[in-house]
Amino acid sequence: MGQSVSTASGALLSRRESNYSHRSKLRSTAVTSPMESQDSESFDYAEFSDFISHLPDDCLACAFQYLGSRDRKRCSLVCRRWLKVEGQSRHRLSLNAQSELISMIPSLFSRFDAVTKLALKCDRSSVSIGDDALILIALRCQNLTRLKLRACRELTDNGMAIFAGTCRNLKKLSCGSCTFGAQGMNAILDNCSSLEELSVKRLRGITDGAAAEPIGPGKAASSLKVICLKDLYNGLCFGPLIIDAKNLRTLKLFRCPGDWDKLLEVVADRVTGLVEVHLERLQVSDVGLDALSNCLSLEILHLVKTPECTNLGLKTLAEHCKLLRKLHIDGWKANRISDDGLIAVAEHCPNLQELVLIGVNPTMVGLEKLGTNCHNLERLALCGSDTVGDAELSCIASKCIALRKLCIKSCPVSDHGMEALASGCPNLVKVKLKKCRAVTSEGADWLRAGRGSLAVILDSPRPENLDASASDIGLQDIGMENSQVVAQVGNPNVASSSVGRSTSLKARLGLIAGRSLVACTFRRWSSFGGSSQNNQREH
Repeated sequence: MGQSVSTASGALLSRRESNYSHRSKLRSTAVTSPMESQDSESFDYAEFSDFISHLPDDCLACAFQYLGSRDRKRCSLVCRRWLKVEGQSRHRLSLNAQSELISMIPSLFSRFDAVTKLALKCDRSSVSIGDDALILIALRCQNLTRLKLRACRELTDNGMAIFAGTCRNLKKLSCGSCTFGAQGMNAILDNCSSLEELSVKRLRGITDGAAAEPIGPGKAASSLKVICLKDLYNGLCFGPLIIDAKNLRTLKLFRCPGDWDKLLEVVADRVTGLVEVHLERLQVSDVGLDALSNCLSLEILHLVKTPECTNLGLKTLAEHCKLLRKLHIDGWKANRISDDGLIAVAEHCPNLQELVLIGVNPTMVGLEKLGTNCHNLERLALCGSDTVGDAELSCIASKCIALRKLCIKSCPVSDHGMEALASGCPNLVKVKLKKCRAVTSEGADWLRAGRGSLAVILDSPRPENLDASASDIGLQDIGMENSQVVAQVGNPNVASSSVGRSTSLKARLGLIAGRSLVACTFRRWSSFGGSSQNNQREH
């Protein structure tokens, strides 16, 4: 038996050697063919084996521009030449701005010597960079055009002043949770005459009260186009800057205490080119809306949780601002804005393309007027409206011919409303339904079957997480604007497993069953207008 096994093994090896010899002959024959031999004599493969090595640095840098941050980092590890070209062609950089960064600044900016857009971010539990590090960065990035500072609490007015005197070409500044004050901000405005966008959030160094130093106007006032102020205890100290920003096109004010009516009256008289205005949780009334009515170029208006604004102010604004394209209203269930204000918008703003109503109770009268007069209305969102039922949905289906995207949340609609949508709104491409308990999966399936090209999104009936966010309303679906301009060198990982575990645990224990969904429905709808993002989603 041992002999037979040996014989079989020998036969197997013999066949393998025969196959290998046959393949070798085929390769040899292919190499020594007359055609191949003739080509090899006329073309030297050894000389042109690496075509990329003959690519100019400019072309290689252009190719790198189409890659994301991670792919660029991988490319920089290929060879020393790619490392150099990738560093010299990178214009955006995001750094962890902890205090240890100062020792790495010389080597970092020796490699990335063409950076024009820089983000410096530090977490709350760490010590941030100080004035010395910022000054060192300014000396090595004198062509900086965009700067983003987050939680850099060790920066002072002196450091910002030296930075402003060095980086005079700055066009965009965004700072949040920093502790420098009015002097540092005024230094930026006095030295950076090309500044176009200014975003300030939680600037702790500004003195609260009447003793606050005024900010602005400075040389930058004439070039500023966008001003965004968030969570400032004394945001009114930016009044001189806003008033003198005659070329201002976008003004966003979020959660800044103080009486803004008087300032808006002065602003509207001197800054007449405003195109976009966001007012959120602000002490502003019909007086402020009446002042904004002088801005005849106004196209985008967000009124979020401003309970002192009523139908009267909205009427006055609609009668004068006839170019209005986007209107977001969060009525905060105050019932101060109703059909009267919406009818005025329908009668005087025929170019309206996007309408978002949160905590507002329109009836069929107002919705019919909007559908009849606003022929360009493409995006409509109705959230938390007690008066929007199947009849109102039928009215929308028959009157809003141009409607393309519809979002309904926490409204008393049912499957009968879905039947109306199946035969109306011929241009409709997407419907999103959330927390509409009377709408079943069968009704949504029937709507999908009736209109094959229509995307229908229906949330499944399951226990709700009480921490609702603006994404629940479908910001992306309604076409909100947001941008992000900083490309990161390293992307932090965001841990979200704890939320999932918490929600799952609560569902298993049955703790959510008896809770009201009101808090879930209306929490944080103030960010429905895109801050974003978003806010994000950021410049």
